[in-house]
Amino acid sequence: MIKINNLSKIFRTELIETHALRAIDLHVKEGEFVALTGPSGSGKSTLLNVIGTLESFDQGQYLLDGHSVQGLSDKALSALRNEKIGFIFQGFNLIKDFSLFDNIELPLRYRGMNSAERKRRVEQALETVGLAARRDYHPSQLSGGQQQRVAIARAIAGEPRILLADEPTGNLDSLMARQVMELLEKINQQGCTILMVTHDPDQARRAGRHVQIVDGQLNDATVYEPLTPGNQPLSAGA
Repeated sequence: MIKINNLSKIFRTELIETHALRAIDLHVKEGEFVALTGPSGSGKSTLLNVIGTLESFDQGQYLLDGHSVQGLSDKALSALRNEKIGFIFQGFNLIKDFSLFDNIELPLRYRGMNSAERKRRVEQALETVGLAARRDYHPSQLSGGQQQRVAIARAIAGEPRILLADEPTGNLDSLMARQVMELLEKINQQGCTILMVTHDPDQARRAGRHVQIVDGQLNDATVYEPLTPGNQPLSAGA
């Protein structure tokens, strides 16, 4: 699904070059749930943005679902994102004056989808995240965890092949974070490929594979045993 070979990304100013990504090799199979961790400034979000075609790269090869993204026009990249990729951000990015239904429906309008299909997808997405009864609420009427569930509903309403999540639990307390992770696991079990940036080692352990990035380089990959009630991570006070 995601195949990256020898990929590098450099940020340039008049005075300095910053090597954000260095010779990255990363292959993610369809249906995987991969956690990407690393210290602040290590290149996690930059790599996620490159994978999401929100940023370009300077060297290497990136195949998305078997197709090279290199050299595609902005219009073609936008169409690719809309068709294959869903995004979940730490800050939710909901429009405060829109209802939950309208927040989820808006990206579908940009795809030229007819109203009946938009309605079906929005209602199905709200049902998946457990907020069908609140379709006419506004974001300010919800908790942080509920707002993140709306953001997830917006992402999955487009029926993406890949879900990219950048610190999806970063603004949530532990209970809400656990609920969001359970929802992501459910979506992954339904066949959606997920790549998640996180700073939380317990959240990383819930993914099927853990990849660490330091100073723009991938230096570790761990396949975890799936968490069960018998091998849940210990809390800090345990």
